[in-house]
Amino acid sequence: MSSQAYFREAQAALARVAESQGEPIGKAAGLLVEAIVAGRSIYSFGASHSFMLTEELVYRTGGLMLINPIYPHGMNSLVRPMTLTSRLERVPGLGAELLHSVPAKSGDVLLLTSTSGRNAVVIDMALAARERGVAVVGITALAYTRGVTSRHPSGKKLADLCDVLIDNGAPYGDACVEIKGSPQKTGPLSSLTGIAIVNALACEVVARLVERGVTPPVFMSANLDGGDAHNARLLAENRSRIHYLE
Repeated sequence: MSSQAYFREAQAALARVAESQGEPIGKAAGLLVEAIVAGRSIYSFGASHSFMLTEELVYRTGGLMLINPIYPHGMNSLVRPMTLTSRLERVPGLGAELLHSVPAKSGDVLLLTSTSGRNAVVIDMALAARERGVAVVGITALAYTRGVTSRHPSGKKLADLCDVLIDNGAPYGDACVEIKGSPQKTGPLSSLTGIAIVNALACEVVARLVERGVTPPVFMSANLDGGDAHNARLLAENRSRIHYLE
């Protein structure tokens, strides 16, 4: 069954990522922990479906409160026509302008996601972050990005501009299931593996903060008794670096 084929591919991809990406996830966690201990800010961005990873990290049960989204104006699933997302992510200079819309500065960390890593918006954002002294943790698909050319005037891709690079393990073209009679594969993997990566990263950050004697600001479900009070207290304590409340 094709449905089972997807589960097999997904399980295999998650296993490969878990086995191969422990070291870069650990390095990324180290950057985030040092930034948090130093009172710095953390940001996250992705265009189109890559923004799902940011949404997964921000304002949710079990999530680290300190992840600030940079919203991909015109590049998410709410935009109409939805095809506009593909056009806007190729506009040179837009990524730098989006970074300028947030108070990111030297010592902060930016999580930047693009499965192909070829479009201008993430490349310009990475370049602007480096100019500001903001560390860049990139999440991309190496098998994909190595098979395509850059759409940025510099010829660079996201993978060329990261302090730490995490491979989400998605194949070239992202889709993984071949259906007889269909010219195009189905069953994309990048959202699944990417979301697993960012949650694993958050778990590693929380564990390392506890080892450092730092209370990690983690959301409790608002549907549990005491959840609202827990969240309100930690949000207030960390207000200076939680910018999405503004």
